[in-house]
Amino acid sequence: MIGKTKRNFFIGIRTPWTLSSDAVWDETHRVGAQLFKISGALALVGAFFPDYAFWFLLVPAIGAALFCVVYSYILFQRETKTA
Repeated sequence: MIGKTKRNFFIGIRTPWTLSSDAVWDETHRVGAQLFKISGALALVGAFFPDYAFWFLLVPAIGAALFCVVYSYILFQRETKTA
């Protein structure tokens, strides 16, 4: 669902860059949706390895979130340089 969410102030990856541009919002959420699906799958794998569950749960989720923030900034910079 996050990949199809329209720009808003309540749900989604809300950075100043995604909130200022529909194109940046759409692309960031398209990529973010895939990354968070992969993070969820890795979290399920972590259920089978309780000693490493922390690594399977938090590292992918935090990594996906950080990637989305940086990715949205890069997209915004590209958009503002071409405008």
